[in-house]
Amino acid sequence: MNIFDIKHKSSDGKSRTGILHLPHGDVQTPVFMPVGTNATVKAMTNDFLDEIGFEIILANTYHLYLRPGPDLIKEAGGLHGFSKWDKNFLTDSGGFQVFSLSKLRKITEEGVRFQSNIDGSYHMFTPENVVQTQTKFNSDIQMQLDVCTGYDEPRKNAEKALKITSDWLLRAKKEWEIQRENGYKGILFPIVQGHFSEDLRKQSAEFVSSLDMPGIAIGGLSVGEPHEVFTQFMNFTCQHLPEDKPKYVMGIGTPEYILDAVQSGIDMFDCVLPTRNARNGSYFTRRGQLSIKQERWIHDFGPVDPECNCKVCRTYSRSYLRHLFKESEILSSILASYHNLYFLNNMLKEIRQAINENRFEQYRKEFLEKYSQGN
Repeated sequence: MNIFDIKHKSSDGKSRTGILHLPHGDVQTPVFMPVGTNATVKAMTNDFLDEIGFEIILANTYHLYLRPGPDLIKEAGGLHGFSKWDKNFLTDSGGFQVFSLSKLRKITEEGVRFQSNIDGSYHMFTPENVVQTQTKFNSDIQMQLDVCTGYDEPRKNAEKALKITSDWLLRAKKEWEIQRENGYKGILFPIVQGHFSEDLRKQSAEFVSSLDMPGIAIGGLSVGEPHEVFTQFMNFTCQHLPEDKPKYVMGIGTPEYILDAVQSGIDMFDCVLPTRNARNGSYFTRRGQLSIKQERWIHDFGPVDPECNCKVCRTYSRSYLRHLFKESEILSSILASYHNLYFLNNMLKEIRQAINENRFEQYRKEFLEKYSQGN
């Protein structure tokens, strides 16, 4: 099954542009995907997301499974009918959320038993019922249930986690194929794990590649490791993956990490950071992140980023945006979230153009030089 066409491979490295063909429209890559945990990107309307130009967003299986539940979402017409976002949804499997709830879960070969963080009730995720849940969501891309390990995890735990993840993948793939036979049109991405051991990463990458699935996700990175370790293992993992598949690194959302990923040949990435930082008064700018809460902006009536053409920067001053934040006005979160997502989406447009013109490395160098200057 081919869902991905490579449009252009840059002559100055591994970066490339492409098109993902998904049930709810084509997606230009490389692409940043905003995270909409509860089938909504916090402080953003669908119209805002559409206005910026996003073609795919994320939703979170763990949270939506607990509330409002997959059956209600299916009754509403899947995530698209429920939320009225008519473009693509990628849903994660809930594996990372379960990983972060280490005191509330128990992993076995069958699946993972966990306690709800909402009311303490017990639930079981298996590779099969996670596929079934995401099918009820009508996800355009769904993820396999996996076991994520932290940066400081002992080797023996990483080996066990990888074996379980690989076994779960075979079961998830079988269930996904059943759902496809029953009319489901979404696709399933396997997840490469293997912690921070090159032999385990290679083993996982080769196993995943051998199954010839529509795309491949790289998990178990951005879990607390230093930036250089992240880059090392992302590059190493990519070396053992087929070139013709779309590659997705989970959980990255800053310009530095995105540029590293694109340089490695990654096509897709997501993160809650741009909107979370926005709610805490942090704005992306060409000269790095800007904290709007600082007193030095009280009398600054210029835009957050003079080089940004979003409607926030065209309309509001740093002084006013600081005022909104200090008064805890809801509009502060809305405007900051809009700006940060616009900034990243615009950056990705520039990246795609630079790749198509064989000048990505020059773009990356110039962007990072200015971004490191600070405001």
